[in-house]
Amino acid sequence: MEVSKRKLQPEWMDDPKLDRTLHVNALKGLQRINAWSRTSSVLWRAINTLAKARPEGKLRILDLACGGGDTVIRLARLAEHSNWHIEIDGCDVSSTAIDHATESASQAGVKGCRFYAHDVLEGPLPTGYDIVTSTLFLHHLEQSQAVDLLRRMAVATNHAVFVDDLLRTRTGYVLAQVGCRLLSRSPVVHFDGPVSVLGAYTLAEAQAIANEAGLHGARFQKHWPERYLLSWTKEK
Repeated sequence: MEVSKRKLQPEWMDDPKLDRTLHVNALKGLQRINAWSRTSSVLWRAINTLAKARPEGKLRILDLACGGGDTVIRLARLAEHSNWHIEIDGCDVSSTAIDHATESASQAGVKGCRFYAHDVLEGPLPTGYDIVTSTLFLHHLEQSQAVDLLRRMAVATNHAVFVDDLLRTRTGYVLAQVGCRLLSRSPVVHFDGPVSVLGAYTLAEAQAIANEAGLHGARFQKHWPERYLLSWTKEK
């Protein structure tokens, strides 16, 4: 499969008319894939570093376009086992995703997190958060939308922005083809996984988008499986 040029195309999960059962099963499949990818652990290390710098106060974190909430829930679990006072919220435009995330958090017995509906592409982002994160969302967007979102994340956050997403590489495409079928029975995941990689940015493209958005000095870390973490700290 050719990956030299970005190919953004509609994903099933983006369809607001997607059957609720198909949607929930896809969210469960993504939960297993995200656990295998250990994205939450990568994010937690970045969050933990910031928490160490401000041990006297609590941290409030917002995850944009949180989907089924598994990243928020895992981060909340890690926070419960740390010495830090951390509150983590997730928002998403999909009521199905928010309902599933809320139910999953309740079933897991996880406290310190909540979920609410919000369209991150419309209007200002919620404020009052020390860290604003986004996981596996940037690749859904046109480049101009991605620049605008990063710019608004930088405005909304009190301290830091963390973005974790796919890299568009041949290896990433193969991993998506194989991993999505091994870890999920969902036809939505089987289709959306490889399509997501084709719509993702290369590391150089992501760096250019961050620079255009004004996130000067942003750091990029590549990690398993063919993903990157963008870290940016607001100047005081």
